[in-house]
Amino acid sequence: MVSSSQTASPQRRLFVTTQWSIVLKAGHGDTTHASEALERLCRTYWYPIYACVRRRGHSPEDAQDLAQSFFLRLLEQQSLANANPELGRFRSFLLGALNHFLIDEWKKARTQRRGGGRPLLSLDWAAAERRFDLEPVDHTTPGKAFDKNWATALLEEVLKQLEAEYQREEKLEMFRVLKQTLTGARESQPYASLAKRLSMTEGAVRVAVHRLRKRYRALLEAEIANTVSSQDEVKEEIAYLLRTMRGE
Repeated sequence: MVSSSQTASPQRRLFVTTQWSIVLKAGHGDTTHASEALERLCRTYWYPIYACVRRRGHSPEDAQDLAQSFFLRLLEQQSLANANPELGRFRSFLLGALNHFLIDEWKKARTQRRGGGRPLLSLDWAAAERRFDLEPVDHTTPGKAFDKNWATALLEEVLKQLEAEYQREEKLEMFRVLKQTLTGARESQPYASLAKRLSMTEGAVRVAVHRLRKRYRALLEAEIANTVSSQDEVKEEIAYLLRTMRGE
């Protein structure tokens, strides 16, 4: 007799071990793995938090202090039990936690942590400020702006993972030439010119583009799965974040 776990799809078996689901399942028990998972998520998606604080009128220095204090509180083990499975998505939990922190506790946290606490995450604040300065003025709601930065950070993370894979396969030049094909319809891609640049046949380029886009989609789904609480939410989250990137 085959057990239900053996007949489950590979995607569902993988999903239960993803980062956010580890945090949600930790509860009040041993949270060592949950702490590591939460830190990994915070390292990936810290910029939307920094940008959100800056948009609320705080100076770069104050925003750095507040963000660092926020992460310090968030990553303490006892804070993991506050993760509410009803929130579903990590970005929803993160934004809600940030709002609570800024409203009720930022003054106290700033006084306690400024200059005296160890940096919890090694982050490039200067690069973050340069990036923030380049962002256009956004007149949407703070939540929408946060979600757009979130979507950008997520897509950047997926591209970084994809580039690393091609580098390991010694196909970095192919990736750099073909990554432009990740957007737009397949039929609109300049296959002939891409083939010339790569010294490949047009047919081989079409196959390479198909594989690139397929792998990109798989990595995108896997990364989003890390930030939601069930497999059923993955496609819904992809659709929402893509609409957000389009400004809808």
